[in-house]
Amino acid sequence: MTKNKDVPVKSGKKIKILLIAVGGVTLLATGVGGGIYATGGVADNATQEEENRPKLVLRDAETTEVAAEGSEGEAAPLKVGTVSVKNDRVIVDPKKYEVTYYPLEQAFTANLADSAGFVQVGLSLATYYDGKVISHIQRQMVPIRSAVLMVLSQQDADFLSTPEGKLALQKQMTKAINTVLREKEGFGGIDNVYFSNLVIQ
Repeated sequence: MTKNKDVPVKSGKKIKILLIAVGGVTLLATGVGGGIYATGGVADNATQEEENRPKLVLRDAETTEVAAEGSEGEAAPLKVGTVSVKNDRVIVDPKKYEVTYYPLEQAFTANLADSAGFVQVGLSLATYYDGKVISHIQRQMVPIRSAVLMVLSQQDADFLSTPEGKLALQKQMTKAINTVLREKEGFGGIDNVYFSNLVIQ
């Protein structure tokens, strides 16, 4: 008789636990659904992020003329890209896309690692992406300058005097600048760094 009385009590406890669990899952699902709705939905966030990401600029005569006008002293309008990419590590065909060269106004001067000598460089950055990358560069100029100076201060004078050393420096600075832009803006986009002047003493 005692066993029969205990069975309904245990079943009742199981039902209560089941109801509490279902209620908890329902509350959680409602909260997640409400959050997604309030932020515009998962698809909308992905679309918005893609729209804010820099895009590649297709090469044509019109964008080339705009860049040429701006290079003679007056600021050229920022280019607008049309080709979306998943990330800034996509290999770009230089024959298909328009390049923008962005000269950095101030030269960089740093002591060399192995001597009392120093190096001074003027730089221009190249990108196949639209004006958003240029805006990112302008906004992050302080950490970019710091990263470039760090790279310069690690150079060996003898190696830097060789063509191989200069090419290695270009690659190191490109990587350093893209690292800053990825950390601060979520997108690099610098294809290469070019020297406008280079002095080693």
